[in-house]
Amino acid sequence: MTNYTLSVFTTNTVGLLNRITIIFTRRRLNIESLTVSETERLGVSRFTIVIRNENRDVVEKLVRQIRKVTDVLAVYGYLDDEIIYNEVALFKLATPLGGEPIDVKTINLDWNAKVVHWGLEYVVVEKNGTGDELGEFYNYLKKWEILEYIKSGRIAVGKTEKGLVEFLPEGNWEIV
Repeated sequence: MTNYTLSVFTTNTVGLLNRITIIFTRRRLNIESLTVSETERLGVSRFTIVIRNENRDVVEKLVRQIRKVTDVLAVYGYLDDEIIYNEVALFKLATPLGGEPIDVKTINLDWNAKVVHWGLEYVVVEKNGTGDELGEFYNYLKKWEILEYIKSGRIAVGKTEKGLVEFLPEGNWEIV
C-alpha cells in the first residue's frame, strides 16, 4: 500500500469536515490520519489527510471529488517523498518508587525526545517524528509502564520553493 497525503485548503465553515469525510465513506476509503489547522492566510484552513491505497487512479478521483465541495479552495495530493512531514506523540510513563528509573539522557540524546512533565507518579515524554520513528520509540519505552499514549495526525509541507497557499485561487488574502 502507498501512503498519500492530501492537503485540502478551505474556508473555515461549519459542517465542512462532514462534507469532506462523507466522500471517503462513499468510496469506502479509510482515513489513516486527519489534522486540521489554520494557515498563514486569514480565514483559510488546511486539512492534512493521509490515506493508504494501491491505486493512484482512485486517489486522483478522490481529489477531483473533494475539489467540487463548496468552500474547498484547493486540493493537492502527494506521495511521501514529495513532502516534509512529521507527527507528535505524548507518552505518559509510570515512575513508581522502586521501579526502573527513566533514562532521560538516552531519551533526550539518542531518541531526540524530551520529558515535558515530571510528576510524583509519572512523567510525560514528547517525541516528534515519522510514524515509524514514533513506533520504534514506543517499543523502546515498553520497558516502563506506558499509562497513556497519544499521537497526532500528520502535518506536512511540500518540498516546493513556494508555500502551497501561494497556489490558491486569486483573492484578497490577508496574511496572519
